[in-house]
Amino acid sequence: MKNSLDDNKPIFLQIKEQLEDSIINGEIKAGERVPSTNEFAAFYKINPATAAKGINELVVEDILFKRRGVGMFVTDHAKEILIAKRKQTFFERYILPLKEEARKLNITETELLSMMKGDDNNEN
Repeated sequence: MKNSLDDNKPIFLQIKEQLEDSIINGEIKAGERVPSTNEFAAFYKINPATAAKGINELVVEDILFKRRGVGMFVTDHAKEILIAKRKQTFFERYILPLKEEARKLNITETELLSMMKGDDNNEN
């Protein structure tokens, strides 16, 4: 768990994203237990319902599943789901605006690819 939370983003989203990052990075693997809502609440000194909101979103997205009386665990396909979701978000947030700006500046696809590769011969 991170040492502190950011005041600029809802706490439940930060908990959700923290768990997502831990799964993508392999810190928490398929089948492993994740911290409980009470553990998050105690660690961050927040309401357990706030932590539960982030965790429950991951259950709805089939990233986590509940074992009654034991806790929440990572599904076998959680990492693949999260990577696919993040790729789509990356495409929408970065690639589409990049392509639109390149179009406005009359940058060809070849020039754009060269820039992305870090080639130094991008001069016009």
